[in-house]
Amino acid sequence: MAEKKVTWLELFYDLLFVAAVSKAGHVLLHVESGVVPIEYLTKFVLIFVPIWWAWVGQSLFVNRFGQDILSHRIFLIVQLFFVLIMTVSLSVHFDQYYAPFFIGYIGLRAMTAIQYLSVHKNEEADRKVTARYLGSRFWIGLLVSSLSLFFDSWIRYALLYAGIVIDILLPLIGRKYLVRSPIQTHHLLERFALFTLILLGESVISIITVLQSGDMTWQSVLFASITFVLLIAIWWQYFDNVEKKVNKNIETAGQTIIYGHLFIYLSMCMIAASIQLLFLKQVNNSFMLNFLFGSVFIYFLSTSLVFHKYRHVNQQLKFYHLVVFLGLLGVFFMVDLLFPLPNYVIIAEIALFFIVYAKVTT
Repeated sequence: MAEKKVTWLELFYDLLFVAAVSKAGHVLLHVESGVVPIEYLTKFVLIFVPIWWAWVGQSLFVNRFGQDILSHRIFLIVQLFFVLIMTVSLSVHFDQYYAPFFIGYIGLRAMTAIQYLSVHKNEEADRKVTARYLGSRFWIGLLVSSLSLFFDSWIRYALLYAGIVIDILLPLIGRKYLVRSPIQTHHLLERFALFTLILLGESVISIITVLQSGDMTWQSVLFASITFVLLIAIWWQYFDNVEKKVNKNIETAGQTIIYGHLFIYLSMCMIAASIQLLFLKQVNNSFMLNFLFGSVFIYFLSTSLVFHKYRHVNQQLKFYHLVVFLGLLGVFFMVDLLFPLPNYVIIAEIALFFIVYAKVTT
């Protein structure tokens, strides 16, 4: 099978998700009484998951069946319209914007399901079965979510997200069909890496916000400089692994990449928010430390799982590496809990952790 290349239209498709990701991440900046309320933490996840799954759904179709031809371009262009609708409607005020959000999300997923059904008749053997399975089963989740239109209050959202959960689980349930039509690992890793760049961009915006938040002092410049080192370390760790340490010839259903990156992306949004919250000192110390170190912990575990699965066997990390990384993170966390330290020292600890993580893993 010829190696698939990312097209310019796919890159343009990603560009429209930048605003959606940004709006989701800003939910984490709602502070009340020194904490980000559980309500907003939950809403962040509820907003982000449909964004991630809508993007994943189209990316996987392109990976397996997409071609740079007129009909497929038209499908993708129509989906761009639904992405705009969904992005505009993203808000913590769910009731007020429910209708446009529903139209945007359901439109995206319906177009992807139609694409699978449209290509299955031209495919053969296992690829035909895979396209028919995904194209037909995705309508189950869409139907369940559509029932939400007949209700209000919490029942509406229970049905909406029940449908989304079903949609997300269907590829796992039908794994036996998908492994017979493996993904193109090189292309899929490249697609997810490009979306990772979008998330890193959110952290860059956080640095700019820090520098623009008030008078330029040596503390703010030092904090921003150390944060920049942190972002370089994250970039180093992630992209050197993608480029040099994983076996791109492995043929799988790609589900470790797909579902593992949900937690990578969630944690990167949390890290971006943590940068602003830590500098602006809007939250109390205990919450800040739990939120920041929790974000890093989720990122560490999810990237370790994804890359361990695809690393060359002779380059896979050992159990003691896990102990060392977690031990280092745990020591920093306990020190910060026991001793009040300036924010630039705390962010320097996180930067040091990522430098060690990058150095050892790459």
